[in-house]
Amino acid sequence: MLPTRRGSIHLFRVAGINVWLHWSWFLVAMIEISYRRGNYGSLTWNVLEYVALFAIVLLHEMGHAFACRSVGGQADEIVLWPLGGVAYVAPPMRPGATLWSIAAGPLVNVGLFFVLGGALLLAGATGWLGAAPDVVRLLQTVWVINLGLLIFNVLPVYPLDGGQILRSLLWFGLGRARSLLVASIIGFVGVAVMFVAAVAMVLRGDQQNGVWFGILSLFILGNCWRGLQHARHLARVARLPRRDGFKCPSCGAAPPIGAWWVCGRCGKAFDTFETLAVCPHCAAQFSGTRCLDCGEMHAVDAWRVPPPVL
Repeated sequence: MLPTRRGSIHLFRVAGINVWLHWSWFLVAMIEISYRRGNYGSLTWNVLEYVALFAIVLLHEMGHAFACRSVGGQADEIVLWPLGGVAYVAPPMRPGATLWSIAAGPLVNVGLFFVLGGALLLAGATGWLGAAPDVVRLLQTVWVINLGLLIFNVLPVYPLDGGQILRSLLWFGLGRARSLLVASIIGFVGVAVMFVAAVAMVLRGDQQNGVWFGILSLFILGNCWRGLQHARHLARVARLPRRDGFKCPSCGAAPPIGAWWVCGRCGKAFDTFETLAVCPHCAAQFSGTRCLDCGEMHAVDAWRVPPPVL
């Protein structure tokens, strides 16, 4: 359910992060600009308003990416689409690292709230409202858009930032699997409320916002379902018997016993620690083994626990 690079245009690469824009962004931009064309003295200001929205979303996702890197995680791709953006971040599987990686996005909007608010106060003090009304109206609109995105993003509904922040906080006490389970269930409740709100908008005659809210509800519903399934998978993995003599260099978890790894060549499952990363079906040799607990990849030799020194 997350947006992918499929159907997207590569815009640029900054600080090692590839930024992609889905083609539908242009279609939605045309609709939105046309819908709001009477708000300014010229259509140029409507275009600038949409460019400002693009910039806000991009800065928000950059906040996620740079925060993830600051705690040792990986982040090298951002996809922007009509419902927002997604920074593909992979922080270390620790609640604190995940919390910072997620919270940094809304914190960018908090910073923009004060910057744009300060610009509006300056415009009022210098008399720009009469001299350049379109400039002031643009600042006001962008300030409202940023505030709306901030409020919406911090709602405790998974997978919105607020829901993921809640999940990270619960992780400290409940563990990785149960925290995701609770956050996903709360997300389902949030989706129900959002869907009712979407129907109410349509019945009030606000079809455009009602339809967009309904589409967003379906997107969140799909991700809540995926979160629930992933939480169940994590819970099953946590209950598996573990192999002695090995542990993940990243999270310290011992690998489970059994054929839980799938060969990339023949597609058959096998126990990579029993065969030391060699597929017993086709003899393929693998340079790394992925941890089922944290998702990190390491060579089998790096997993070995040194024997105790007597």
